[in-house]
Amino acid sequence: MNDIMETERPSMLMRIWQFPLTAMVVGVALILAASAMTSILVRTVIAPNLEGPIVDILAVLLLVGLCGLTYKLLIRRLGGKKHDDLPFDMRAVRDTAAGFGIGGALISICVGLAALAGVYRMTGTDGFADAVQIIFWFGIYAGFFEELVTRGIILRWLEEFSGSWIALVLSALLFGFLHAGNDNATFFSSLAISIEAGILLGAAYMLTRSLWLAIGVHAGWNVVQALWDIPVSGNPTEGPVAATLEGHWLLAGGGFGLEATIFALVVATGAGIGMLVLAHRRGKIVKPMWSRKGEAITAY
Repeated sequence: MNDIMETERPSMLMRIWQFPLTAMVVGVALILAASAMTSILVRTVIAPNLEGPIVDILAVLLLVGLCGLTYKLLIRRLGGKKHDDLPFDMRAVRDTAAGFGIGGALISICVGLAALAGVYRMTGTDGFADAVQIIFWFGIYAGFFEELVTRGIILRWLEEFSGSWIALVLSALLFGFLHAGNDNATFFSSLAISIEAGILLGAAYMLTRSLWLAIGVHAGWNVVQALWDIPVSGNPTEGPVAATLEGHWLLAGGGFGLEATIFALVVATGAGIGMLVLAHRRGKIVKPMWSRKGEAITAY
């Protein structure tokens, strides 16, 4: 009996390979490799033969395609607990569409509150010159790529190791402060994104155990924010609406946009907490590895 048990027990090398933090590091490395391959292909194949917005469109679609393929073929097979966060079923359409509506509605509420406070004012219409940037970079790229890395790899395996709450805090802080180099960024803007977006998007993932809702929320928030002519995480845009955002930095964002205001902190964080409550009620919270004592992960 002892010989059989010794034979069935995974080797030390296999246990290291299947350890959640090992899977996280390997997953990030694979995505960075896919991103680097995209950059090489754009510079050597796409850009020399094309120019203008079509280059951006093809670059984003190629990145999404390569990263998605890398995830489906390799990343979802990592670790001891196999799970596919990008299922190609009806949830992909349903959750992404629902998320886009949720994200767009939440930022629109923030715009409405800013208008009531007198810091946001529409001044007319514009030419929608940044349509490609808004749809492909702020929408598709940010929604898919950033969620795949932050929630689909980092949060997913941090959670398996340290449990839902610690993983949510750490992934949220990482996500927020990765925006510290953006135009007009401050410590407060990075902290605000950590809280509002980190909780909201992390909760969307934890509630559904799929990336599609989080992808939709992220894309909807960014795209609709740009359509209201508000900087997206400090990046200025030119959408169909012309508007001004001026006033105290807690209300107007100090040039960074509404993400660095109390409006987004209250609205987005409130929605995220609501999702966390639902996730808790539905048994979607993961205990830390050291507290499970051999129990299976039941949240997935």
